[in-house]
Amino acid sequence: MAKKRIGILTSGGDCPGLNATIRGVAKACFEEMGEDNVEIVGIQNGYYGLINNIAREMKPSEFSGILTQGGTILGTKRQPFKMMSVIEEDNVDKVKAMKDTYKAQKLDCLLTLGGNGTHKTANLLSEQGLNVIGLPKTIDNDIFGTDVTFGFHTAVDTATDVIDRLHTTAASHSRILMVEIMGNKAGWLTLYSGIAGGADIIVIPEIPYDVDSICEAIEKRSKSGKTFSIVAVAEGAFDQEEAKLKKKERAKRRQEAGITTATSRIAAQVQAATGIEARVCVPGHMLRGGSPSAYDRVLATKFGVRAASLIKAGKYGYTVAMVDGKITENKLIDVAGKTKFVTPDHQLVITAKELGVSFGE
Repeated sequence: MAKKRIGILTSGGDCPGLNATIRGVAKACFEEMGEDNVEIVGIQNGYYGLINNIAREMKPSEFSGILTQGGTILGTKRQPFKMMSVIEEDNVDKVKAMKDTYKAQKLDCLLTLGGNGTHKTANLLSEQGLNVIGLPKTIDNDIFGTDVTFGFHTAVDTATDVIDRLHTTAASHSRILMVEIMGNKAGWLTLYSGIAGGADIIVIPEIPYDVDSICEAIEKRSKSGKTFSIVAVAEGAFDQEEAKLKKKERAKRRQEAGITTATSRIAAQVQAATGIEARVCVPGHMLRGGSPSAYDRVLATKFGVRAASLIKAGKYGYTVAMVDGKITENKLIDVAGKTKFVTPDHQLVITAKELGVSFGE
């Protein structure tokens, strides 16, 4: 068997399960093709490392003991896709530089672990003739073509724990507590953790809210004897008036008003309208951190093993996925640039509504 020299990078935001996936790929490659037939090159800090040729050959021992480790041993850095083909002040042709690094490192293929932006660049490199395989990572669970991404379920567990802990404080002080959950474009994390944590109101980008409806839901609870309310808000949520605007117009209006996300604005509006004290909790990057859950360790391992089988078969230009509970793969060109959104008629949305949860519509 011809020796395979495999490059691996992690790009975009970190999340639990990156190291477990790296481990799964490496161990499966060593097992299936033999340690003597595999060389793994770790590329540091995502596409930035690929552009600047910051890479080194890794030892098999480096893939042991990382199954439970959060973050990424390779480091990561955001490198916006929209700037990949733009030559900036440094005069670096980033696409050419990445291709040059691929050749200089004598890679047979490149594995890219990341979210939507990572997959768009992976597809770009694939179209440029490089052998690329993607692996779907994001706590947002918004990569098109896969039921789930690794990192998502761990983040759901963490966000749910946050909501659980807010219940006692909200009840003790008879307050409205609003928790802002990561999810700029899609509301999967807020939806899942909102239901799991028993939130009374769930606000997500896919269902633009009306603050009067949120107030009505809170007042309805108050009249029924409930002294507090928990509101789970996705960071990317916007109201029904903002929904009529284009993204740039919405961002400009918020900037002029000194608003970054909807959560604080909703809290102020609700407190003014209902007279009930409203506070905001933002767990932020805590949702990204920590050891992956058992579910994500298994999923990451399965994804890694599938990537290894694609390498062995020489099947490139694909990203690993789970579809209907089975591990498979999609063509990069079919998923790059597409986002998986929560649909208003999604079963979980219906389930929540049947429990009496309001979406602030």
